[in-house]
Amino acid sequence: MALNDALDALKLLLGERLSLTAAMRAQHGANESYFPQMLPDAVAFPESTAEVAEIVRICAANGVPVTPWGAGTSLEGHALAAMGGISLDMGRMAAVLEVLADDMLVVVQPGITREALNSHLRDTGLFFPIDPGANASLGGMAATRASGTAAVRYGTMRDNVLAAEVVLADGRVIRTGSRARKSSAGYDLTGLFVGSEGTLGIFTELTLKLQGQPEAVSAATCAFADLAAAVDTVISTIQMGIPIARIEFVDAATAAAFNAYAGAEMPELPHLLVEFHGTEAGVREQAERFGEIVAELGGAEFAWADLPEDRSRLWKMRHGAYPACLALRPGSMGVVTDICVPISRLAEAVEETRKDIAAQGMIGPILGHVGDGNFHAILLVDRNDPEELTRAKWIAARLAARAHRMGGTMTGEHGVGMGKRHLMRDEHGAGWEVMGAIKAALDPMGILNPGKIVAGGEQP
Repeated sequence: MALNDALDALKLLLGERLSLTAAMRAQHGANESYFPQMLPDAVAFPESTAEVAEIVRICAANGVPVTPWGAGTSLEGHALAAMGGISLDMGRMAAVLEVLADDMLVVVQPGITREALNSHLRDTGLFFPIDPGANASLGGMAATRASGTAAVRYGTMRDNVLAAEVVLADGRVIRTGSRARKSSAGYDLTGLFVGSEGTLGIFTELTLKLQGQPEAVSAATCAFADLAAAVDTVISTIQMGIPIARIEFVDAATAAAFNAYAGAEMPELPHLLVEFHGTEAGVREQAERFGEIVAELGGAEFAWADLPEDRSRLWKMRHGAYPACLALRPGSMGVVTDICVPISRLAEAVEETRKDIAAQGMIGPILGHVGDGNFHAILLVDRNDPEELTRAKWIAARLAARAHRMGGTMTGEHGVGMGKRHLMRDEHGAGWEVMGAIKAALDPMGILNPGKIVAGGEQP
């Protein structure tokens, strides 16, 4: 690896937008989970597709790894420079390039965050619905195929990225997809790159679907005496086809965390957090039908949040679940893992997970976007106790195996990164080798985000 030659060429290209400072490298070597600090050799701040392409060409010529960086909120070590090289910070490519209101589309650069995009769209009557909780960058969300609280109604990033501009490992720039809503023209390259975690190419532009802002929105919380009743309510709601916009589950430990951290006044019981979108009449009908299910399964009365500021407070609390849960054990770090199972196996999966956590004597709140069978466990670990981390990883491995046994997936939205790479063969079998072949074809030197999903350009 001719690192110094690459750094000299990048300095000529970028000037002060190439940083070798210890502070900047440390910022881009940190992560939200338990992975150790992994420092890049330098951090580059491109401002155009042409610059990204030239950066990649320089790095390819010198065998230097390139790891894209968005907002740094991923949980499986996706954005860490596992083998050094260049951390490619896309934060200066954060423009809304075009709003196509009549087509309900928007064209953006990858560095813009979802909150910034929706702020820009506020006066158009449109919004972008994918909401993973963190104020993530759109490029990062596409790279990890993110979903979130509204996926039960609006789908995931897979369903909402219509087209992309991508820089490949040799510096070529390609466009995938179009502004048409469907196509039968060849391989679905957009679908290939969405979810590839920066291992096959680097997003420099995205065309995204938008939704109309609903006429009426109503949200509520509802407590249940036990976990099974709450999960059964979710299952019944989905099976009855009620078009609910969000349906979130939090267990008793998470409710306690909300009370302590956010000043909520929730009974320390399992809860559902729900939201309805539509016309005034439609929202009222959806809420009534959902209320009948809740009453039948023994849920408490709703605590409604009809005013915009009350709804904002509710979802801000939900989005703040991670720091709230960490505060249950001050000084701890979180080992956060997620699975997604068929809706019919959801209650069983949650209950078995709860028992595993209790058997290991750990604090591990369970919550998630259960409307599509996806839930998370936040395992609180003493960062100075390797034995605790081992137990947490054991629980996470059991969780992944449980998902596979139930016909689900080891990750519904967090992605693979480094943390779940060792489980990929268990889920995909020979399909994992096919992924390795695709990686080798598009990135034969293995310079794009190495150490994630598959190993460099090698067969796994």
